[in-house]
Amino acid sequence: MALPLPAGLTPPEIAFLCEMELVTVIPRQRLEGLDLLGGRTPPLIPPQRANLPLWLALLLKRQRRANILPPPWLHPSALLTILELEHAGQSAPPRLPPAPPGSLPISPPFLPSSTAAAPRDALPYHWLELGEILLEAASDDFEDPDGVRRLMRDLREVRMASMRKGVGMFDAQGGFNMTGFGGMEVGEGRAFIGGVIDGLRKIGAARERSGDGDQDDQDNGFPSTADDYDDDEMDM
Repeated sequence: MALPLPAGLTPPEIAFLCEMELVTVIPRQRLEGLDLLGGRTPPLIPPQRANLPLWLALLLKRQRRANILPPPWLHPSALLTILELEHAGQSAPPRLPPAPPGSLPISPPFLPSSTAAAPRDALPYHWLELGEILLEAASDDFEDPDGVRRLMRDLREVRMASMRKGVGMFDAQGGFNMTGFGGMEVGEGRAFIGGVIDGLRKIGAARERSGDGDQDDQDNGFPSTADDYDDDEMDM
């Protein structure tokens, strides 16, 4: 019997989707292009840079055939700037580079939001999981991996605190605006936010039932619970 799966994507599934993001590599060996479902990859000619899917870049990194170039937003100075914006209450939502002129509107993983040409002042949608994967598999390609880990941890805590703070700004009939949050952040906050919304709905439904019961008592000639409470206060 299969176990019931939780609603939405799990963190491993989100990390799997992240591996389709394009990253920039510096090849060590000459390799021909590969025919993939998304198209043919560029040939690798050292020391020319090339953009490859993350899963392929990780494979070449493990085989010591290429180095992975961290995206500009994953540098310590860029993360520090984004962290200061988050502390100031100005979020840095995921921002995509412009599509080539004359092409159809597309989205990741077909836009280079994590390559060497990505903007350094905005986080991509898969910023958290991509940063953790690169720090685990290619930490030697970072100038200061420990500093990047520390800044990513601080940035994650600040953004999660912002998410928890925003939960108190909606009611049972409203919603929660998650614009600017990444894929892993949405996946981790789904259970918490869903539980809060369900709790608010139950409270609202209980209030409606209580109000309907008081109205029925008044229609039948019985005082409401609020009237009883006021009489008790006057007696005291």
